[in-house]
Amino acid sequence: MKVSQKGLYALQALMMLTRRYREGAIRIRDIAYEENLPEKFLELILLELKNARIVESARGAKGGYQLRRPPSDIRLSEIIRLIDGPLAPFGDADQLRSLISRDDEHRALYKVFLDVRDAAAKILDGTTLADLVATGPSGSARPRSGKRTKAEANVLPMASAGQQGHD
Repeated sequence: MKVSQKGLYALQALMMLTRRYREGAIRIRDIAYEENLPEKFLELILLELKNARIVESARGAKGGYQLRRPPSDIRLSEIIRLIDGPLAPFGDADQLRSLISRDDEHRALYKVFLDVRDAAAKILDGTTLADLVATGPSGSARPRSGKRTKAEANVLPMASAGQQGHD
């Protein structure tokens, strides 16, 4: 899986809209300025996100873009699949399963790719825009009454169990 520059820009813009979720529509110019993104490219990205019903636009003097759904309902997997396609290095999970079943000689290799895809999908499916914004600039969680995100709950026990060095 590789996240493109377009995917990164989409995520940055959506994080900004998440931080300002209750403020109404934000102008493209303001999103571009605040996130240091190219305005013309951002227009195309926001249009794609609008067509996918992730954001909505408002016209007029107070116009701009805002999230269509609460940030806690928008998963990273949805955004990355929309912008960059499947999470697997060789297409989607069904394609990998097909290769596993018909290519005996390379079955073990395809199983590893499927495991990587499944692990990435689990983390991305378990992480929402709200989770990202609840994390401070240093990457450490902001105090939130001791509650961990789903992604943190899935990943942290593995790290504390000595599962290091398997990058």
